[in-house]
Amino acid sequence: MSRTSKGARLVWREESRKQDGTLRSRAGWFIRDGATFISACGSTGERERADKRLAQYIIEKYRPVRGRGRDPTTVPIADAVSVYLTDVACGHAKPKETASRMAAVLNWFGDMMIGDVDGKTCRDYGKAHGDGAAARRQLEDLRAALNHYHREGYVTSTPPILLPPKSAPRDRWLTRDEAAALLRAAWRMRQSWKGRPSDRRTGRHVARFILVALYTGTRSAAICGAAIRPTDGAGHVDLERGIFYRRAVGRLETKKRQPPMRLPDRLVAHLRRWALTPLEIKTRRRGKSANIGRMIAHDYVVEWNGKPVQSIKKAFRSVVEAAGLGWYDDLATPEGGSRRVFRTDITPHVFRHTAATWLMQQGSDPWAAAGFLGMTVEVLIETYGHHHPDFQADAIRAIVSKSRSRNLPKNVVRMAAWTEGERSRHSPQKPPRSSWKQS
Repeated sequence: MSRTSKGARLVWREESRKQDGTLRSRAGWFIRDGATFISACGSTGERERADKRLAQYIIEKYRPVRGRGRDPTTVPIADAVSVYLTDVACGHAKPKETASRMAAVLNWFGDMMIGDVDGKTCRDYGKAHGDGAAARRQLEDLRAALNHYHREGYVTSTPPILLPPKSAPRDRWLTRDEAAALLRAAWRMRQSWKGRPSDRRTGRHVARFILVALYTGTRSAAICGAAIRPTDGAGHVDLERGIFYRRAVGRLETKKRQPPMRLPDRLVAHLRRWALTPLEIKTRRRGKSANIGRMIAHDYVVEWNGKPVQSIKKAFRSVVEAAGLGWYDDLATPEGGSRRVFRTDITPHVFRHTAATWLMQQGSDPWAAAGFLGMTVEVLIETYGHHHPDFQADAIRAIVSKSRSRNLPKNVVRMAAWTEGERSRHSPQKPPRSSWKQS
């Protein structure tokens, strides 16, 4: 009896050599589909790159069955995932990230049927992936895929997906010294060539991103997508009025609010200078650079090589490492060795926390600060209110003050709900004649 196929999945293959000792294939991640092995990341060994390649392979090769009213115990999870990637994920803001998460899900659930999913399999998945925010997000994607498949009528029912508990919200924010260290590292970063630093500055676009993020508290995607003038499909900065329109015209409002905001005068001065300052071109003599004649912020606020930055994560991580704001862990490799991996708790989103924290520490009005940051007053007070100098000030004054006397003046009306008997006892009456006058 033939085995049931496990479907396309990622496997690690060690280095392979021929009988004469020459290299046949390097070690790395491969897509295994039956007896076929396809390189997923070349010789880099990058798991994230391999996940994206697996998702692309599934979309290109796999054609799911779209039969109506099927039994969930006979439908592979890969069917639901493939339909979701084709119908829904392509409309997401970051479809490649959705595909990468789905690849991780398929690598675990790929050979299972929809009806085989239960609480135990979800708990096992969470434990295998650290029970963190990443595992929860991946299982949320699986739940969305199964629910979409059910709503389309391709399956009669779907099992509930048990999610790991939400992790505690991050409260990491930067001190003034840490922010200065990041700016300094980004501004001084240079490209290395043959072990020596060259004249090419590779981190100054990150320095500009840091300035905008610190002064506005805006999410990284909105900053990287902000144009220097009104542009279709993008937010933009009005350099004349000093207004940052974080959301593109016509784009629907989401839970990640992006209302317009007024820019600080100091940041507006930087933006105007970037829009008028030519790039430093080292290849001007050869006349071969496509960036000759372009400004620092020619079309977008943050540009790299004349194009808008799609994601700042990788370059920002290099800046954080150069600034020394992290630590190193030794991880085991599949070959049996070890390698040092840089870890940090500073991400591009930390600037939003930092801006909110600094506003509260300076005693800013919560209503004005919430409108500036693009969040509700409730969220601002609940998350960052303890940084405000007036935090619980009334309670502190009350707890240390002397108790007030209970003897109220005669002209003060007590508001207690007295009974009729109590009212008669406390009602004013003529005082009795003093006995000493009668003596």
